Amino acid sequence: MRITARRVLRGLGYLAAALVLAAAGAWYVSADVRYLVRAGVEEAGILLRRRPITAVVADPATDARTRGKLELVLAARAFAADSLGLAAGESFTTFSPLHRDTLVLVLSASRYDRLAEKLWTYPVVGSVPYKGFFSFDAALDAARALERDGMDTYLRVSDAFSTLGWFNDPVLSTALQTDSVDLAATVIHELLHNTLFVPGQVPFDESLAEFVGYHGAERFFQSRGEPRLAAAAAARWRDEVRLSHFWQGLYDQLEQLYAPGIAGAPLREERQRVFRLAGAELAGPVGHSLETIDGARLAEEPINNAVVIAQRFYLTNLDSFDRLYRADHQDLRTFVRDLVQRTRGSADPWSVLK
Repeated sequence: MRITARRVLRGLGYLAAALVLAAAGAWYVSADVRYLVRAGVEEAGILLRRRPITAVVADPATDARTRGKLELVLAARAFAADSLGLAAGESFTTFSPLHRDTLVLVLSASRYDRLAEKLWTYPVVGSVPYKGFFSFDAALDAARALERDGMDTYLRVSDAFSTLGWFNDPVLSTALQTDSVDLAATVIHELLHNTLFVPGQVPFDESLAEFVGYHGAERFFQSRGEPRLAAAAAARWRDEVRLSHFWQGLYDQLEQLYAPGIAGAPLREERQRVFRLAGAELAGPVGHSLETIDGARLAEEPINNAVVIAQRFYLTNLDSFDRLYRADHQDLRTFVRDLVQRTRGSADPWSVLK
């Protein structure tokens, strides 16, 4: 199911900060300590392989495609800092190659009989509804263990992240696999995390980053005199909004299904019916309405509670960001600055959108 490179879950996003600070997990049971140490070692390896992007671009051995992508990263980063006021710091000024085509696998899980996500707790970032694995086998083993306990699981690829400004986040070779629009949106999305991070509020943090990432990419390409790419960024945002309506509708339908507390065969049959109809909707009217995404391909992928919850992390209340932006601003830099000021110290960041 579609969670792209920029989501990082495109990403683990701000979870990477906890991975690097693995030693702070001393109070965890041994399995969790081993997990954090392994993740910290992997992250340290990524940081040690960094090279300045300017040096990679100037290197005659760098192929033209990689050079062009890295030049785009530097331009998008500069735009995010100078025109949008995002906290770029030293993020995305270096490049780190990976010897594989996947950065991490991200695992989410939910109760089978209700929409209740499993939470994992880490230093610094607190509780988050996903766990990242650098090992495919470890990710698969963890998913199977949860499934044996009767839970729905969702395992997906992430190829970029932000450490919230704790470290000089490099551009990873996996992130360069995306097209120009998603690459620019990824850079802006992740720098938004450096600028504003509300602990324990994953749907708000990620949905806001989606909004700023795509709207920022549209304005970035406009500033470069590339109207075709600007239009593509705007179209992808419209698709995000359409999919947010689909996943919210499915979420509401499942909540009604689970509310009476049915179990056993009736629950299994009704779940299968709901998910089958949802797939048909993706392949049919919803998919046909999408401008940049293949709905039929989306419909081929399994749907369960964990998938529905994970999709909503990045697609919650997208219309609310659009409405506030159109009503109060029309200037993205001012929108971000005001939202940061209103949100800091707020127990409910969603309240600032009302």
